[in-house]
Amino acid sequence: MTARIGVVTFPGSLDDRDTQRAIRVAGAEPVTLWHKDKDLKQVDAVVLCGGFSYGDYLRAGAIARFSPVMEPLIAQAREGLPVLGICNGFQILTEAHLLPGAMLGNDHLHFICRDQKLRVENADTAWTSDYTAGQEINIPLKNMDGRYVADRRTLDELEAEGRVAFRYVVDGDAADGCGNPNGSLNDIAGVTNAAGNVVGLMPHPEHAVEPLIGTGRTDGLPFFTSILKKLVNA
Repeated sequence: MTARIGVVTFPGSLDDRDTQRAIRVAGAEPVTLWHKDKDLKQVDAVVLCGGFSYGDYLRAGAIARFSPVMEPLIAQAREGLPVLGICNGFQILTEAHLLPGAMLGNDHLHFICRDQKLRVENADTAWTSDYTAGQEINIPLKNMDGRYVADRRTLDELEAEGRVAFRYVVDGDAADGCGNPNGSLNDIAGVTNAAGNVVGLMPHPEHAVEPLIGTGRTDGLPFFTSILKKLVNA
């Protein structure tokens, strides 16, 4: 049976079609979910895609967090449903308290769009098992509110429990995508919950699944092959 992965579209989402294609390229079936849906159509996993839901009014993700589709998503994520939040999706997951911390405006106060070098810190989650810990990858990044922050106690817990999933590579040439692009604390690009089924990150793996587009590499494809393998082997 083909794994079915839902992709939620909110008003202002712009990467839902790209995410659906990435899922299809990996070999799974993408399922369209609308923000007003009150059920998840029995999908096996969900991706909250990038964009600017509700125009980022109030705070990025703050309104989307209260969309009807989020009620079953939050409940099922707490029961183990795999959920990936990309960029705006990551912001929504923090607003929904499925992931710790918060996202603030970039420290340089500008929108940034570039290829970004990341280091994989945790390859044991539902979405990262096709990577290896310490692996460096290049993933497109585009955001205005991408600065990850948390209080010191939360940061210490994330580090101690291995829940930093991805970190910006800061040593190297900026022309190669190195450097902290937004002032995120501890150079954090993505985190996971304790169970490893919910992962969020600011860069866009769905834009790096085919050599023709994005970085010209396929460094983002393992996100989608990882979850496919987990679902098939479950």
